[in-house]
Amino acid sequence: MYQARFRIGSMMAALAVISIVETGMAQEQAPQNTAPVQYRVKQLLGTTVNIQDNTSVGTVEDLVFDDNGTVEYLIVANQGKLVTVPWEAAKFNFTKRTATLNIAPDRFNQIPTYTADQYPAYSTPAYRTQTYQYYGLTPGQTRRLNRNLP
Repeated sequence: MYQARFRIGSMMAALAVISIVETGMAQEQAPQNTAPVQYRVKQLLGTTVNIQDNTSVGTVEDLVFDDNGTVEYLIVANQGKLVTVPWEAAKFNFTKRTATLNIAPDRFNQIPTYTADQYPAYSTPAYRTQTYQYYGLTPGQTRRLNRNLP
């Protein structure tokens, strides 16, 4: 019940998050007099996720937020299993509905998976550290939403 309430309560924050991300992108790509582009969470869900060598590894299934409403992780559905990806690890192309992770296929295959029946404890320090390390990141870095924009 906690996870459902956390997800539903966070969907409103997600709308603002995606809007902020796209505002930064729109400002870089479009003339300054153009209104920023905004996307909704449901436009992010189902996005194809690729790793190095343009290998598809699944689609965005869900988002996980911290207590402040900041996007912490993408949950990627990969052949019936779920994989946790730190938000900072993904670079999005919203026009093509793709997210790219800078991780080699053999490294990606080492990441522990789980099912929808048994989610991990995302916020525990050990889980965060291990998950971030797979992607060459350190948890606790300042999370700026426009950090991953081209």
